[in-house]
Amino acid sequence: MKKFSLLVAVAAGAVALPTAASAQEAAAETYVGISAGIHDLGVDEDDLGVELEDSSPIIGVVAGVDFPLGQSTFAGVEGNYHFGTDAIDSEYGASVRVGFQANGGAKYYVRGGYQWVDLDVEEIAGIDLGPLADDIDDTDGDYLVGVGADFPIGNSAFRVNLDTISFDTIRGTVGYVLKF
Repeated sequence: MKKFSLLVAVAAGAVALPTAASAQEAAAETYVGISAGIHDLGVDEDDLGVELEDSSPIIGVVAGVDFPLGQSTFAGVEGNYHFGTDAIDSEYGASVRVGFQANGGAKYYVRGGYQWVDLDVEEIAGIDLGPLADDIDDTDGDYLVGVGADFPIGNSAFRVNLDTISFDTIRGTVGYVLKF
């Protein structure tokens, strides 16, 4: 009976070990990081007849989680918050990512979500509005779509993204994320 129990235990271990390893590989991957880039609001100055400063450097943070869907595909969610220095005071949003992971570990994805942008109207127009600036509603939001890639560096990754908000703006960012 003891030999039979030992044989059952060994057989159960032989079945459980690959299953546990597979579950370990299929675990969600969380990440946090920094991001910087340029966001061009795409205002056509020719239509308005005035010169506007409609782009801004941005720097901020990102955080998200990716879930495996198969052997090389994944889906995830990501949030971001960026400060701007010129036409944009700040921006924040959330998106869903869907993509595939190449053999070397690089992740290529498309994403869609929603992004809010807090504009600096005085900087865009190049005028001082004084106390009136506080009364202007200068935050707007719309859908975001984009493409990107994460290139692994050990337990971290270098990333690049190209996004648009409502197909009116262009936002290019690079970043560095730590994976957990």
